[in-house]
Parts: sequence; C-alpha cells; structure tokens
Amino acid sequence: MFSGAFTALVTPFRNGEVDVEALEGMVEFQISQGIHGLVPCGTTGETPALSEEEDRLVVETAVRVANGRVPVIAGTGSNSTDMAIKYTRMAEGAGADGSLQVAPYYNKPTQEGLFRHFAAVAESTSLPIVLYNIPGRTSVTISAETIGRLAEIPNIVGVKESTLSMNMAMDIKALCGEEFCILSGDDPVTLPIMSLGGTGVISVTSNVAPAAVSDMVQNLLEGNWERGRELHYALLPLFRALFVETNPIPVKTAASLLGLCSDEMRLPMIPLSGENLEALRRVMEESANLLPTPEEV
Repeated sequence: MFSGAFTALVTPFRNGEVDVEALEGMVEFQISQGIHGLVPCGTTGETPALSEEEDRLVVETAVRVANGRVPVIAGTGSNSTDMAIKYTRMAEGAGADGSLQVAPYYNKPTQEGLFRHFAAVAESTSLPIVLYNIPGRTSVTISAETIGRLAEIPNIVGVKESTLSMNMAMDIKALCGEEFCILSGDDPVTLPIMSLGGTGVISVTSNVAPAAVSDMVQNLLEGNWERGRELHYALLPLFRALFVETNPIPVKTAASLLGLCSDEMRLPMIPLSGENLEALRRVMEESANLLPTPEEV
C-alpha cells in the first residue's frame, strides 16, 4: 500500500512553541521537491517531548498543507495501548492516511503482548497501520513470526524495519507476502532492503535532501539499480553525518543551516555544537549538489 520515500518530519520550535509557519513551509517544501509521503510525530519529530495538544496540531497541520497531494502517516504509537488507541483515533479524525505504530518501549512486552497490543490498536481504527520495529529505541524486537501473525489483520499493511538485519527483512518478506510493505527505517540500508523486496524508506535525510532521496528510491522501485546505487553512494556521507549524534539532533541542525527552521530543541535534546557541528557543515558543503538551493527552500 505504501511505497516510495517518506520523510520523518522534524518538528520546528520557536520560543518554546511549535512553529506552525515553519512546519507549513517544510511540508510545502517536501512536496515541491518530489517526496512521496510524510510521517509527522515520529521520533525525528521529538514526539516524546510533545503534548497531546501539540501532537494534534502537528498532524492536523501536515494533513491540511499536504491536502491529499501525498499520504500522511502519523506516528501515533505509545507504550500504553489505551494511549496508542487514543492518538490513532485522533490522527484518523484529523484526516491522516495511515498510522505508524512503534513497539511499546521501556515496558518490554512479550511477543504475545506485542501481538495483542497491535491487534487492539488495529481493531480501534480503519486507518492502515505500519508497524515500527526499532529495538535500539524500544529494547524489544517484534519478531518476524509476530509480524507474520499481525499481517493477517487486514489493516496492518506494513513495517518500518529498523533492526538493521537483512535476515529480518528477508524473513518478514517470506512470511508476509508481496502485499505487505517493508519500509527501511534507516537511510543507509534502504538500498539493501529494497533489493530484498522492500518498497521504500521512512527517511531522516529527506528532511534536507528530499529530491535526492526520492530520486534514489524511485529509481530502485523502477528497477534502475545502477542509478539507484549511484545515488545511494553519493548520499552515504550525508546519511552518516546525520547520525553523528542521536537523531534528530543532527538533522534539525542541518535543517536550520538550510533555513528551513530553527535548531531549537526540547530537553533532553540539545543542538549540535563543536566538532560534530563542523563535521556536519563540511559534509553538507561537500554534498551541496544533493541539497536544495537557497531559492528552493
């Protein structure tokens, strides 16, 4: 159902508040640069630091500005099943096209607990659901077997795969079939995941290089592997520079350097500084042909 390059949007702040004007501009910028879809309120959007009211504001703004031109998959997961249901219903009411559901974090449920959690959320909504498998953040892995069981639920349609394991990607593909979408959750492994049957990426890098990332993914979807590989290796230094510190610190800093938004963050996240900031600046200068011109921002 979902394929292409989707941007895991940063949430811009100004003076402690969500900067709605900057967010509107970022959504418009993404669409003008050819991105295939948007994912507000994920980890890259600093969701743990957003209030319920702010979460709604960000989703509603993304949906309103996108205006049906690209799908909006809202991050609505929680480690509380009741709250995940509440946020998912909120996103559905706001007009989102899908829900991204992270594995419950910190409380480390069993595989049966994971199955029941996601099944309960799916039952509560008509939105298509993309699971989010990121054990580095949650301390729990949704097994391929559990994903296979969940794929039998009609509105659980895919997974954002961030285990970095190609064995996991292959097992999911084998268990879930052709209709189930596998989206890379890490920019550097988009190429190998798509070579195994993945359908795209939920990208951090496309916050600042949407045209290049969407071009890479589109070429891979069309079977133009030589061009796709060429773009992958051209983007690789940028992929790596944007994870020199914990996401979304580097990418929000990069977005501010381009003039898309301020680099304001909420504690415990802090802006990039020192040697890492200089390293990011250097990579961005060396990757200028992949980044938008000032006129495009």
